[in-house]
Amino acid sequence: MSATRIPHDQIPGQVRDLCRRLEAAGHGAWIVGGCIRDLLLGLTVNDWDVATSARPEQVRDVFRKVIPTGIAHGTVTVLLSGNQYEVTTLRGEGAYSDGRRPDEVFFVEGIEDDLARRDFTVNAIAYAPDTDTLIDPFGGSADLASRRLRAVGVAAERFAEDGLRILRGARFVATLEMELEDETERAMKGALETYRKVSHERVRDEWMKAMKAKRPSRAFEVMRRVGILEVTLPELLRQVGCEQNRWHAFPVWEHTLATLDACPPDPVLRLAALLHDLGKPESRAHSEKTDDYTFYNHERIGARMAEHWLRDFRFSNAERQTIVGLIRNHLICYDPSWSDAAVRRFVRRVGSESIPRLVALARADAMGKGKPVDDELSNLDELLARIAQVAAAGSALGVTDLALRGDALMRELGISPGPHVGVILRALLERVLEDPNLNTREQLLALAAEEISREPVE
Repeated sequence: MSATRIPHDQIPGQVRDLCRRLEAAGHGAWIVGGCIRDLLLGLTVNDWDVATSARPEQVRDVFRKVIPTGIAHGTVTVLLSGNQYEVTTLRGEGAYSDGRRPDEVFFVEGIEDDLARRDFTVNAIAYAPDTDTLIDPFGGSADLASRRLRAVGVAAERFAEDGLRILRGARFVATLEMELEDETERAMKGALETYRKVSHERVRDEWMKAMKAKRPSRAFEVMRRVGILEVTLPELLRQVGCEQNRWHAFPVWEHTLATLDACPPDPVLRLAALLHDLGKPESRAHSEKTDDYTFYNHERIGARMAEHWLRDFRFSNAERQTIVGLIRNHLICYDPSWSDAAVRRFVRRVGSESIPRLVALARADAMGKGKPVDDELSNLDELLARIAQVAAAGSALGVTDLALRGDALMRELGISPGPHVGVILRALLERVLEDPNLNTREQLLALAAEEISREPVE
């Protein structure tokens, strides 16, 4: 035990009251895990976890509203004035035959025994509010002070128990801005077979959590070093050492990480940044004419590769469509010579809802080149300004923006329903994109009649 350094005034009164009520009933109660770690780091705590010597049924005797959320593992959720707090009985764990969950969970008497089952020392710290005491048997507070990430006890044993722990370690290096202790890193490299057993959903969730770090590249560089990427997305490793053209100072992998860090802290956008050049190694070719490298269609190749991976790792349809669209369209070749019609066509092609993220990705992509890119950034700013002008003018950017609907088109011109109606409407949109003044009912009907006369429809 050590003297407390916990800013206890930052612990919600309800959490302290919960512990006091357990203590008053004759049970031990401690605030544990990540919330204590984050308090020591001066970070905002969102979730509060309590460990207790009380069995689940005894917790239910103390509090009126208790939900048996994980009672098989000793966990219940206590409801206090609409807030939920996870309360877990002190426990130990048996062997992990499947590398994902313990074969056996058993209750223990001492808080130190409970902390011994945890993954990293910085997560194996408890605080007893009744005595204002920090319980830190594995030196987690010292590791926090030195920014060192170290496994509890024998690192190889911890990682053999749960394969997700090596991925959590990579994430903590980024989100907590820590460095891996050497023995811990070596043990992570030896735990890849256990990591292979981790579900794709759990991997997905850890990747998205890593994207919230100030510099998420730190997590993915650890993943590269210890072999996680080889298991999860080996296509990324083809970027390592893949030289680029003269417009880039970095090979593809280093450029990808720089682009990732340059993105705003939006996990979906940052995942698109991580994957945006996935197709470069496959499309890389040397041009004798320019004595340089080309990457023709790498954005389309990368989008196809990303689509497959995102499906495999159970990303939602909305996330997948957004990320694939960003990758496919991340090359924005705008210059001030674009006509207003070209700006409107660009917005129509990529979708107005994707513009903020797409331009943010393009900016990060430029900054990730490692060379002066002031002109590129200036052009992107100008493009955004011109898009705003288009939006303010109420320009038609899609078929639904036309002043003529499909039902009116069929009724006025006496044509039957079918795919040809959509063909005509899209042809009308092309004319309106070129000249917005044509977007009136009368002029669109006249243009539609011209389209029909050129190619009769049934």
